[in-house]
Amino acid sequence: MSPIIIKSPYHIDYIYSYGQDSPFFAGLANKKLLGTKCPECGYSYATPKAYCMYCGTSCDWIELPAKGKVHTYTTCYYGGESFLDETPFNLVLVEFEGLDTLFLSRLTGVKAEEIQIGMQVKPQFAKLPRISPTDVWFVPVRK
Repeated sequence: MSPIIIKSPYHIDYIYSYGQDSPFFAGLANKKLLGTKCPECGYSYATPKAYCMYCGTSCDWIELPAKGKVHTYTTCYYGGESFLDETPFNLVLVEFEGLDTLFLSRLTGVKAEEIQIGMQVKPQFAKLPRISPTDVWFVPVRK
């Protein structure tokens, strides 16, 4: 006798929390890029941290500047499912004036060979946010 095979639909809701990073994702939904700053030692994070990695103090949320510049970049020829339609794509580490760390994001609207270290960039936000890191990316500042 052959095994009995039954086909039926299967659905699962995956529930998760961004926890202490929730303000960052709420900021993206409101078209704001948020980082954090330690009120004790003043160290600032473009990629937010709940607690200062130097003194352990709870950090405060701050809004990042509207512009930054390319610190370094690379072109990715393989990416996760969210980026398959964009592959190859450019990743940049963005440097913001007055902040101590960098922010990793995609850079669009420019060919890889046109990217330059120090190029001014600004964030762009998804019109319909998915509450995801992909809700923000950067584009060159045109003069």
